Amino acid sequence: MKQPMILLDGEHLTIKQVVEIALNRTALGLTEEAVEKIQRSRQMVEKMVHEQKVVYGITTGFGKFSDIVIPKEDVSRLQENLIMSHACGMGQPYPTEVVRAIMALRINALSKGFSGIRLETLQLLIEMCNRGVHPIIPEQGSLGASGDLAPLAHMVLVMLGKGEAEVNGTRMPGAKALQTVGLPPVQLEAKEGLALINGTQAMTAQLCLALYDARVVMESAEVIAAMTVEALRGIPKAFDPQLHLVRPHPGQQESARRLLIHLQGSERTTEQGELRVQDPYSLRCIPQVHGATRDTLEYVWAAVSRECNSVTDNPVLFSETGDIISGGNFHGQPMALVADFLAIAVSELANISERRTERLVNPQLSGLPGFLTEKGGLHSGFMITQYVAASIVSENKVLCHPASVDSIPSSANQEDHVSMGTTAARKLRTVVANSAKVLSIEYLAAAQAIDFGTGRLGAGTQWAYDQLRKVIPRLQEDREMYADLAKAEELVLQGVVYPPSMC
Repeated sequence: MKQPMILLDGEHLTIKQVVEIALNRTALGLTEEAVEKIQRSRQMVEKMVHEQKVVYGITTGFGKFSDIVIPKEDVSRLQENLIMSHACGMGQPYPTEVVRAIMALRINALSKGFSGIRLETLQLLIEMCNRGVHPIIPEQGSLGASGDLAPLAHMVLVMLGKGEAEVNGTRMPGAKALQTVGLPPVQLEAKEGLALINGTQAMTAQLCLALYDARVVMESAEVIAAMTVEALRGIPKAFDPQLHLVRPHPGQQESARRLLIHLQGSERTTEQGELRVQDPYSLRCIPQVHGATRDTLEYVWAAVSRECNSVTDNPVLFSETGDIISGGNFHGQPMALVADFLAIAVSELANISERRTERLVNPQLSGLPGFLTEKGGLHSGFMITQYVAASIVSENKVLCHPASVDSIPSSANQEDHVSMGTTAARKLRTVVANSAKVLSIEYLAAAQAIDFGTGRLGAGTQWAYDQLRKVIPRLQEDREMYADLAKAEELVLQGVVYPPSMC
């Protein structure tokens, strides 16, 4: 069932709403206040053109050509040329959910009334989103300053009846896509092309979606880790609140709290000194490692929430004061850094998960049958699943090299420092997806290991175990493991691994 229409005003769009628009195709609209702000901003642009004032992007060229004044009769042609020349992205197209998030974020930024776009032009973009006209936007080509120029230019091409779009799963020319849903193309006027493409929406869209998935992966990691604690008869005393109060990182405290909730009532754990005095780090330090990722998630969530409602255009038009200021709000550094930070943090969930999986399958460490199979030799059991986890963890380490530390000057050295934020955000989504895969391997292995023991499971771990066993039976003899892994991964990403009360 679709959500009610989300009305945008440039001030209150949430990450959750971006995800709803992207995944559930929730409809968009503008508030009355937003309409008024857009119209006031447009009046400023028309006044500049009429008075033939020299203003960047309105009556001048772009980038290195910013000192070239454009005649009044060529102002509209300038905007169309900008879009066509900048639409030079390469690579595979973004998934539809990313495209929809990009469109929603750009509409919201323009609805703040600082960019000088006409209301009818913005309404076309809104109707494209609402009627399912999704521009084909290549993944590669953005430096993350001056915003996401190439990706956003591909979005705008379709508004002009050019480029390509997807409608109802079919890829077609932009003109046909508009015609299919009964929308006319637009002819851009002064400032509009620049207003539509000067922003950080491609990187921010990917960050919104990555954050949503990362939160799900975070909670799945907690209960899956608790299952491994039980399978290895671990010591939950390491999660005692007293311990975490004296090192008061909020994420660490929250992870310890959730682990104890998941393990509540368990008969599978042990006391200090019962089997061993201390557990290995991959069990004992779960709150410290997972908790640091939790804190990172909260930090990044706050930064991206701000960006969702920011003006990232240039120049910025202030209708109340009459000022038109050229600046650098399009620079993606704030998003580039947090995308790299979150990638590193989420990869650590996979890193420690793979180590727990190794303990589960290694008989010298677990006290369980080797590779969790009763007929080792004839059957390989979970031997190669640990290989797969190690492979993906290694891939994440490569992907976690920060994109934000790189910069290549562009536009004849006029734009001499860039963020590479869109590359960082694209890598982040891959790291999050990879981490879900690694956790799904631990999930399967932990459930298999639990089947070799006896005693009641904890409140949360019983839930997680039951969700898995509804769709994947215990491994009695070797079978095609890729199918089990795919099902387990789906459970992790759907967020059904942890009890609804923990959402």
